[in-house]
Amino acid sequence: MSTLTANDALPVAARSPTGGAGSAESLAARRRLLGFVVMCFGMFMAILDIQIVSASLSEIQAGLSASADEIPWVQTSYLIAEVIAIPLSGYLSRALGTRVLFTVAAAGFTLASVMCGLSSSINSMILWRALQGFIGGGMIPTVFAAAYIIFPGPRQKMVAPVVGLIATLAPTIGPTVGGYVTEALSWHWLFFINIVPGIAVSLLAWMLIDIDKPDHTLLSRFDWWGLLSMAGFLGAAEYVLEEGPRKGWFDEEEILLLAIVSVACAVAFFTRSLMAKNPIVDLRAFTNRNFAMGSLFSFVLGIGLYGLTYLYPVYLAQVRGYNALMIGETMFVSGVAMFMTAPIVGQLTQRVDPRYILMTGFLLFAIGTWQMTGLTKDWDFWELLWPQIFRGVGLMAAMVPVTNTALGTLDPARLKNASGLFNLTRNLGGAIGLAVINTLLNDRMDLHLVRLHEAVNGASVAATETLNELTQKFGGSDGALLALKQVSMMARQQALVMSFADVFFMLTVMFVGLAAAGIMMKKPQAPAGGGGGGH
Repeated sequence: MSTLTANDALPVAARSPTGGAGSAESLAARRRLLGFVVMCFGMFMAILDIQIVSASLSEIQAGLSASADEIPWVQTSYLIAEVIAIPLSGYLSRALGTRVLFTVAAAGFTLASVMCGLSSSINSMILWRALQGFIGGGMIPTVFAAAYIIFPGPRQKMVAPVVGLIATLAPTIGPTVGGYVTEALSWHWLFFINIVPGIAVSLLAWMLIDIDKPDHTLLSRFDWWGLLSMAGFLGAAEYVLEEGPRKGWFDEEEILLLAIVSVACAVAFFTRSLMAKNPIVDLRAFTNRNFAMGSLFSFVLGIGLYGLTYLYPVYLAQVRGYNALMIGETMFVSGVAMFMTAPIVGQLTQRVDPRYILMTGFLLFAIGTWQMTGLTKDWDFWELLWPQIFRGVGLMAAMVPVTNTALGTLDPARLKNASGLFNLTRNLGGAIGLAVINTLLNDRMDLHLVRLHEAVNGASVAATETLNELTQKFGGSDGALLALKQVSMMARQQALVMSFADVFFMLTVMFVGLAAAGIMMKKPQAPAGGGGGGH
């Protein structure tokens, strides 16, 4: 019978150097996991703030005494700054390290949120929203890159649904959260709600994130000309896309001038990126076929994500007359569908060719938009239920394999830069999609309005009967004039509804086309196993 030694009485981790190392490695792994969870919270805040004000702009406008031309800048300033920061984040993450960049970004985002909530004028609001967008933009691609560094090998397929859910759920529920907060408290709390989680994320990020080492030599070789040309290219392009539909595109001298600036800066930026020894954005990631195709699909996902998040509230506000809270309650369906679908998609990606899941996702998108082609002015929550469910399920089914395919097969050294480019394509897709959608809505409405006016004339029996009924209803000396005005408003509303149906049809065609293009992607090879998160 053997004797129990002192070494046997020790905990397993302390019995040998090997056991100790294993314990230290396990502790480091748990620390990396907690750090990643903290980063996900930070990214959720940054993405949520893109759309959280969208349903409450009228309240902010009243609170700041802003004009109708000024209030859209609450959104536009955020988007312009964010779209510049996203591709820059890869370079800064390599130069400063993920820990420093994310902590500074989270703390700066929180401070900017406080200043937004304290703003007393539209000018100060625009300034702080721009700073909030720029700083917040640094957190988003950093999380995508960290996910594939911390979770190598087969575990990548497990974490992709989490990152994809956050990236798509946050803007989807933004109007819902904004509506509830504004109704229950005030528009100031759209920004103040970031304070407590922002401070917590900043402190925990500094304590927990430890996945790489900074390369400070990159700061001394920073490509300022590359940054200026990129800022001119993306900033001017975002402004043109945001303001173009509202200002008649190139009929407005300001839009034309900034379009020229964007094109000139784009030429300078691409030239600089391809020729500079240390460009701030390395475009060579696009030589990877799967990354290039994944970025294309991400671009279209941006149209579906931000375009439909815009279309539904516009319809509910302008046609149904819903307030911010009612819009939020109706839009919540997509968020629930996405949340419930994420774990299912995560399991499927481990068993099924991701190309088939991606194609299914775009087809589900198409089914949802096809159902919306039958839209009428009377559609309410229940008529919008299934289109929103198809949208939520389709979005998750497409997002997860797109992210895995684009980023999951890249070399770790290229992940940070590629993550910025990948996220940029999604945001640019949203910006271009919104511009095209707004232009189509305006053009198709004008067309339908002309056709309805031609149909509603003295020769139309139905129009004459309606006018007579309304004239009798209003009565008085102005009855005929009020009846004519009412018919004109009815025609305008119907033209708007018909233009919505046209846009949904065009989106259906686009999603079906992308589903067919999915077969062009190469089946991604299973990523190699191994430890992660090292330095």
